[in-house]
Amino acid sequence: MKKIAVFAKVHDPRCQGVAGELFSWLQKHGCEPLVEAHLARHLACPGVAAEDIPSRADMVVVLGGDGTLISTARIIGERDIPILGVNLGSLGFLTEIALDELYPALEKCLKGDYRVSERLMLHAVVTRDGKEMASHLVLNDVVINKGALARIVDLKTKVNSLDLTTFKADGLIISTPTGSTGYSLSAGGPIVNPSMNCIVITPICPHTLTNRPIVIDDGSDVEVTVNSLDDEDIYLTLDGQVGLELRSGDMIHVRRARHTAKLVMSKERDYFAVLRTKLKWGER
Repeated sequence: MKKIAVFAKVHDPRCQGVAGELFSWLQKHGCEPLVEAHLARHLACPGVAAEDIPSRADMVVVLGGDGTLISTARIIGERDIPILGVNLGSLGFLTEIALDELYPALEKCLKGDYRVSERLMLHAVVTRDGKEMASHLVLNDVVINKGALARIVDLKTKVNSLDLTTFKADGLIISTPTGSTGYSLSAGGPIVNPSMNCIVITPICPHTLTNRPIVIDDGSDVEVTVNSLDDEDIYLTLDGQVGLELRSGDMIHVRRARHTAKLVMSKERDYFAVLRTKLKWGER
């Protein structure tokens, strides 16, 4: 590995400081740093447009939290590039590497000594009147949500062209195992080990209490049709970061993406240790 891309939570001064140190460290170790353009402006160093990085980088280092890593994973898209997430705050579900572990972890990565966790991603397509309106890769979840003053929305849901149900709810979450500890968990969904290959469908505040979350095979095609009044506010949100307004009759197709996100994981801790720490299990 010689070409190492660097992404960071751009407006965080601490991330900027660490990124500057990392830039120098990579150069001293014979690597070519590819600094994302917005970050490069803060470091006063040469930058590379985000969309050009996937075709050039051998590895990506992300400085920040889980949100920064998730947005970077979408940029990397279908390129099989390992992503090393470094958390500069509290331990993250995805950014397992602490700041004091950054350089020892990088040294091992440059030698090829690292462990990768392959994470299932979703491909979401929105169609309106038979025309494709949007297409996105997702690492965490696809969320259909009503506005604060909108009525309960009807979401006709099919799996592999078979009727599942019409959810009458505040919304619907379609998540990956990685995203099961995000919004889906808050809505009462199950925690799913990220190594599993499945998709979780979780209704948000369903009108019918017997509408429960369901886990389906990762080879399934999920189709959701929005049935609502035209004046209601309904939104689609992808990974909590990208959104668009929906109309009645819009269809959202969700299926497994062709490629996975490859996250470099710490050898010092396991997934259950992260769960215990983040969710404070066992504490009184």
